[in-house]
Amino acid sequence: MTSNPIFSPSGTIIEALERTANTLDGHGIAIFDRRGQKSEFHCYAEILQRARDCAGRLAAAGIGPGDRLLICLPTCWDLVDALLAAMIRGALPTLVAPPGALGGAAAHAIKIRNLIDLMGSKRFYCDEATRTLLNDFNESAAAALSFVPGELNALAPAVELPRISVSPDDIAFMQLTSGSTGRQRAVMIRHSNLIANTHAIRNLLKADPSSAGQHVVSWLPLNHDMGLVGVLLFSIVYGLNLSLLRPESFLARPKLWMQMMSSHPYAMTPAPNFAYQLCVERADVSDLAGCDLSRWKIALTGAEMIRPETIEAFTAKFSPLGFNPNAFLPSYGMAETTLVVTADARHVGIKTVPAPIDVCAGTGAGSSRLVSNGTPVLDTSIRISPPGSAHPLSDGQIGEVCVNGPGIFAGYYNDAEATATALKDGWLHTGDLGFMQDGELYLTGRLKDLLIVNGHNIMPHEIEWLAESATGAGGAERCGAFSVSRGAEGEQAVVVLEINDVDDEALSALAHDIRSRIGRALGLPLADVVLVKRGQIPKTTSGKVQRSELRRRYLENQLERRL
Repeated sequence: MTSNPIFSPSGTIIEALERTANTLDGHGIAIFDRRGQKSEFHCYAEILQRARDCAGRLAAAGIGPGDRLLICLPTCWDLVDALLAAMIRGALPTLVAPPGALGGAAAHAIKIRNLIDLMGSKRFYCDEATRTLLNDFNESAAAALSFVPGELNALAPAVELPRISVSPDDIAFMQLTSGSTGRQRAVMIRHSNLIANTHAIRNLLKADPSSAGQHVVSWLPLNHDMGLVGVLLFSIVYGLNLSLLRPESFLARPKLWMQMMSSHPYAMTPAPNFAYQLCVERADVSDLAGCDLSRWKIALTGAEMIRPETIEAFTAKFSPLGFNPNAFLPSYGMAETTLVVTADARHVGIKTVPAPIDVCAGTGAGSSRLVSNGTPVLDTSIRISPPGSAHPLSDGQIGEVCVNGPGIFAGYYNDAEATATALKDGWLHTGDLGFMQDGELYLTGRLKDLLIVNGHNIMPHEIEWLAESATGAGGAERCGAFSVSRGAEGEQAVVVLEINDVDDEALSALAHDIRSRIGRALGLPLADVVLVKRGQIPKTTSGKVQRSELRRRYLENQLERRL
């Protein structure tokens, strides 16, 4: 590692940006348009000046230290400017998913209003389309707090703006939880949390900003912790060159992402499992002629359960273009830990072990293999304990994953009860289930999503994987499983699957196949198999199924069934 002061794992994000701007000439960020063709590039010195100018305009708009600022914009320079400017002002920025990422328009308008209420936000920074949406759905109070980039950019910056004193222990920003198992909460991240976690990421990736060849490429939404911390802020802290695609550009044409990875000598990227699956399904090798995927050095994967079938299919399809399976770097993390908790520091690709028999309390597992999420990152510790206990379990024993380290958040904003539940004696109780083996973490599911059917503990993803396997789509379909109370029969399992087929006979055969597969593998009769059209299953911004919301819609007969 170089001794350059830019690598100092201390201070604040703004101090890190100042070091980057003053140390690395020519390094910066390029943001591509919707088509993924043209980009606007700014070096870090320009980014710092833009942020300072924007901070002056935020001051003119009345935004100061401690004010909560919700920012709801797509990937663009206005978002980056406002985020950094708010930190300069000592305000508390929170990035919100733009419309289209959280389901229907009406639901999105309500969610924005609820977030404004939760945060007590002074202003809501969004584009014209979002403000129109709020007005269209009678969220006039939220719309009244909104201002758009054109209005902010038209303000004259406050003159003689005093420098706000910001310390490493102050809150840098707030990250919204995914809400996959309940309502969203605002995770308070200190500057010290951010600097420590980005330092751990750099140590993990062996990133060297003095190397002009290293390049981060991402399409991840910046409102998601992996996109915000693992891509944008990490690149800013260490001065790495960064290219940002819009999420919709990747979803429409995943080959754009792969082509960009091939255009740099040493390319790095993070993405959830579904992104690699999408490339398998929609990126044709013929369209990537001339691409050299041996340049894709790090393909970090996390944010959801890692499926070995996806990794194997991706490797088989794209290894002829030079892709090295050892580039895959499995990881585990969450908003409450700033981002990363564990990862494969050895860079040896995907490692699997047979699923323990007791993953499903003796009923068998929907997937016969579990993927190693690697070892704890720098200065981070993991303890596996029975839920609600501080007693450590031995290797191979499944319990709740508890984490301790410098990345642990300061608490949930305006939610002391949830904070006390999650943080106990310095340990974060994640609500995730897993076990340690030879120093490596293996995840088996979520504590809150447990289905207890006929006395057996069953993780919903086991049911979901089996249901998806019946379609032959290899993960292309979206599925959600949960349990419902059936009187004297107790809790019974329900599975909901999005499907394209509309033929009644084919749908009936598929439902029968799903019941048979789950019955054989888990010894579990299903209370219901619900086949619905695309878009019916609610998801978080990172693509996770919101099972509690799906259950509510099912019980209230809000799902449009095809069968």
